[in-house]
Amino acid sequence: MGTKKMKSLKKALLFISAVTISAAAAALPTASSASGPPRYTFAIITHGQPGDTFWDVIRKGAQAAALKDNVKLIYLANPTGSGESQLVTNVLQQHVDGIALTLAFPLAMCTAVKQAVSQNVPVVAFNAPGDNWKQMGVMSYIGTDETSSGMAVGDRLNAAGVTAALCIDQEQGAIQLEDRCDGIQKTFKGKLSTVYVPGYDMASAQSRITAKLQQDPAVGFVVTLGADFVPPALQAIKIANSKAQVGTFGLDPRAITLIEQGKLQWAIDIQPFVQGYESIDSLWLYKTNGNVIGGGGPLLTGPTFVTKENAAQIGQFAKQGTR
Repeated sequence: MGTKKMKSLKKALLFISAVTISAAAAALPTASSASGPPRYTFAIITHGQPGDTFWDVIRKGAQAAALKDNVKLIYLANPTGSGESQLVTNVLQQHVDGIALTLAFPLAMCTAVKQAVSQNVPVVAFNAPGDNWKQMGVMSYIGTDETSSGMAVGDRLNAAGVTAALCIDQEQGAIQLEDRCDGIQKTFKGKLSTVYVPGYDMASAQSRITAKLQQDPAVGFVVTLGADFVPPALQAIKIANSKAQVGTFGLDPRAITLIEQGKLQWAIDIQPFVQGYESIDSLWLYKTNGNVIGGGGPLLTGPTFVTKENAAQIGQFAKQGTR
């Protein structure tokens, strides 16, 4: 083949390749927060209680994903299973394109979730998976294995030589909180007592923890299931003249400061920002490209233990409200 023909052929091949790549790129879904009306409407529904700052971080993550993907976001919460179930029914009547929800009360949520699935509305569970999320038809779960997280806590208590501990549960009946306490019990070799406190009534929480510490002076550790309960736990220890230490599930800027001061031994970060973000982004990926994050299995976001060793590194993100 002559030189001129060879050059012409190379130019033609390069042109064809460029056209092919451009066409392929155009076919791929792209996130756009710049212009145009939202293509989809997604609802995120939680069992968050009023006053629980943990859910603020969840919401920030969801909003960040919605902005990136240019979708309309509906954020709703109700601390009861029946209330959250009704919210699912309500958004279905609004013809949303996808739902991300928590399953802290799976029995109460089952009918509404199955109704959504029957209407071909994709459903993603996050934070609290329930025991049978797959059987409900939920596409994926984004969060942590709460039982395994609790077992890791039990191992830490054993390593610290603790012989008696308290598990502070602020929402009796919420399955993910029960799984945490149950997980601790599975590996902890000492005596574990669960103390139920009435939601985010911190005065009552402090009173109940104080009473339990006074009743059992052998308690050497208090595990709270939310970072908001660390201050009342610390105050209860002071009032009861106890030598117990404190660890918590959940992370916030105040917890970081308490860890750095040596008043809080550790906090378990389950990355709520990621849970909110991936819940919305996974719905967008499914609607635009048929992707199922996790391949039908859970997408784990933790647990990570935050201690004095890594508090400064992670704390910078907690202080900006994204950890």
